[in-house]
Amino acid sequence: MKSWLVLASSALFSLVVHAQGFPGSKPVTIVVPFAAGGPVDKLARDLAEAMRQPLSGATILIENVAGAGGTIAAGKVSKANPDGHTVLLHHVGMATSPALYRKLPFNVGTDFEYLGLATEVPMTLIARPTLPANNYKELVDWINANKGKINLGNAGLGAASHLCGLLFQSALQVDMTTVPYKGTAPALADLMGGQIDLLCDQTTNTTAQIEGKKVKAYAVTTPKRLTTPALKDLPTLQESGIKGFEVTIWNGLYAPKGTPADVTAKLNTALKAALKDPAFIKKQEGLGAIVINDKRTDPAGHKQFVVAETAKLGPIIKAAGVFAD
Repeated sequence: MKSWLVLASSALFSLVVHAQGFPGSKPVTIVVPFAAGGPVDKLARDLAEAMRQPLSGATILIENVAGAGGTIAAGKVSKANPDGHTVLLHHVGMATSPALYRKLPFNVGTDFEYLGLATEVPMTLIARPTLPANNYKELVDWINANKGKINLGNAGLGAASHLCGLLFQSALQVDMTTVPYKGTAPALADLMGGQIDLLCDQTTNTTAQIEGKKVKAYAVTTPKRLTTPALKDLPTLQESGIKGFEVTIWNGLYAPKGTPADVTAKLNTALKAALKDPAFIKKQEGLGAIVINDKRTDPAGHKQFVVAETAKLGPIIKAAGVFAD
C-alpha cells in the first residue's frame, strides 16, 4: 500500500512540476494536416509567431502531415505524448471526417483536448476567366443550360472546397462532375487555365486571384458582404437567392487527450493573446479571414461548436453519398 501511495504521489508531483514549467526548453510543434503553402499552413505560421511570446518565448515549429483529408495528422496528434508539446491545427474537417470516413484512427469527441477556435474563413464562388457569365444570375442561367457538362474542382476529399461544392450543388439541386485535386494550388491553376469551370474555396486562397482578375468571382458564402477591398462588391449567396446558405471554414487548436489542465490553460491563454495581436489580426483580415473573439475561443465553447457542426454537416455529406475508406 505504501509503495502504491509513493508511486501515485510521484506521478502527481511530476504532472504539477511539468505544468508549472511548461513549455520549458522543449519546442511546441503545431501539426498541420495539409501541405505547406496552403491556408491552414499559413494560419499556423501566423499563429506560431503570435503565440511565441505569450508562451514565454518558446520555439514553435510547424510540421506538415498531409493526406487523407487531415485524418493522418489528427490520428498522429491523438496518439502523441499528452504534454502540450504537440498540438493540432485543423479546420472543419474535424466535424466532417466522421461522416466522410468509414474508419478513423481517432475519435473526434474523446481523443482530444479542445483548446479554442482561432479564425473563420469565408468562401468564394469563382470560375474560369473565360466562363461567359458575368454575374451570379447569369451564372445560374449558364449552369441550368449546361447540366451534365460542368466541372467543379476541389482540393480533395474532405477539403473545405469539397464541402462548399457539395452544399452549392445541393442548394441548386444540380449535379456537377467533381474533379478532386491534391490541394488548392493545382485546382486554382487548372481553373485559371480553363481546364475546370468552377471552384468554391476560401478567401485566403482566392483573394489574390480575384484581385488580379485571373478568375471570375460571383459571390461569398457569409450572411453579410465582406469589407475586404477585393471582395467588398461581391454579393452573398443569400442575397442572390440561396436562402440560408452560410459556409465559413473555421480553424481550431487541439491537444491529445490527457494533456494536463494547467498546460491546456497555458495554451489557451497564449491562443487568446494571439487573437488580440494587432499584427495577427491585420494579416488575417487582409485575406478576408475573421478572427474569432467569442466563447468559441474557450475550450468548452470550442467543443460545443464542433459537436453542433458535426450534427449539421454529417447528414448533408451522407445524403451526397460521399465516403472514403
